[in-house]
Amino acid sequence: MSTARTNAVRLLERLAVPFELREYAVDPGDLSAGSVARKISMPLEQVFKTLVARGDRQGVCLAVVPGNCELDLKALARASGDRKIDTVALREVEPLTGYIRGGVTALACKKAYPVYLDETAELFDVISISGGQRGLQVLLAPGDYVRVTGARLAAIARDRSVGDGERAS
Repeated sequence: MSTARTNAVRLLERLAVPFELREYAVDPGDLSAGSVARKISMPLEQVFKTLVARGDRQGVCLAVVPGNCELDLKALARASGDRKIDTVALREVEPLTGYIRGGVTALACKKAYPVYLDETAELFDVISISGGQRGLQVLLAPGDYVRVTGARLAAIARDRSVGDGERAS
């Protein structure tokens, strides 16, 4: 595989943010964070997925949670100032972000939506996020991710066993 130069990668290069790219073979039938973590040899809790949500007051936002967790919609609503929030339907993901499921990232998104990063990201020196296309992950320091995206840290993830699930990533 050749190293991709996505808009997300170009943004990090332009801002001189240190990062590492990891490419992997995509299985369209399994776009899960677990599959990505195995393929890039990283712990699941360090592989973060970006979900698109819409609140009743603030509108569209991006929620970034570790792969071993799911989005806590009530916690995201509190963090965003919404009364009610839900993930958007899969058909809305690309028109809103410019990215397809499995490649959504807050980096160089179609529009600068508010970004909420689960606070567990701070536990790691490096986290992995989508590089803007399926099969490409960007490894970078959580502080750099926060600086580049303007993300707010919040407790927005919960253990998968609790569950109301997610629809779009």
